[in-house]
Amino acid sequence: MGKTVSIFNQKGGVGKTTTCVNFAAALGLKGKKTLLVDLDPQGNTTSGVGIDKAEIEKSTYDILINEESAKDIVIQTEFKNLSVLPANMNLAGAELELAEEENRFKALKKALAPIVMDYDYIIIDCPPSLGLLSLNALTASDTLIVPLQCEYYALEGLSQLLGTVRTVKQHYNEHLELEGVLYTMYDTRLKLNSQVIDEVNQYFPNKAYKTTIPRSVKLAEAPSFGKPIFYYEKYSKPAFAYKKFADEFLKKQ
Repeated sequence: MGKTVSIFNQKGGVGKTTTCVNFAAALGLKGKKTLLVDLDPQGNTTSGVGIDKAEIEKSTYDILINEESAKDIVIQTEFKNLSVLPANMNLAGAELELAEEENRFKALKKALAPIVMDYDYIIIDCPPSLGLLSLNALTASDTLIVPLQCEYYALEGLSQLLGTVRTVKQHYNEHLELEGVLYTMYDTRLKLNSQVIDEVNQYFPNKAYKTTIPRSVKLAEAPSFGKPIFYYEKYSKPAFAYKKFADEFLKKQ
C-alpha cells in the first residue's frame, strides 16, 4: 500500500508548494510511482507540473464534493513516474460545501482509498490555513512533513501547528505522525538560520532533516515554465538538495 504524506504548514510563503512539486518529482526520478494531490485552491502545484488550470474540466473539488472517481481525474504528467490530481479555483468553495456534510473531515480519505494501492507515494499540497481542506489532508495522511523557512516569524506558528496535529490525532486520524521538518530558503551566511534551527529542535527533537533547501533564483523560476527543478536546471544547487532530501526521506522508510 502506498504511503500518503501531507506537506503542511499553516503559514504561507515557506516553500510548501515548491517542496511538494520537487519532492514528488525526485521520488519519481528514483523509480517511485508518485501522485501529487493539489488541495490548494490557488492550484500552484497543478501549474508547477505543466498543467493549465484553465483547461481542467474536473479537479479535486469534484472528488470531494461530487464524489467523482479520483482515478478518472488523475492526469499523467510529462515527468517520470509523476501524476497529479489537479486543482483550480472551484476548490475555493469546497470548504463551505463540506461544512454541511456529516463526514466532512474524511471526504479526501474516502476519495483516495480506491487508488492508494496504485502508488508508492501520495504527496498532498495543503492550503496555507487550518481550514477543512487542510484537516481533510491530515485525516487522509499517514504522516506530514513541515517545510519551515529559516526566519524568526516561522517560529510563531509552531505551537498552533502542533496543536492542530494533536487535535487531528485525537479525533480523526490516530495514526498521523510527524515525518519530519524540512528547512527551506536556507542561507548559510545568516546567523539567524542556525538560531532558528536550534529553537526548532526544541519543538521537534530528532525530527529535522539534515538536508536544507537553499534560496535560489532558479528554484523560483522553474514554476513559471511548468517544470520541477530537475527538468529546468538539473545541475543547480536546489536540484541536488531536493534529490538529497528524497534520499534521506527514503532511507527512513
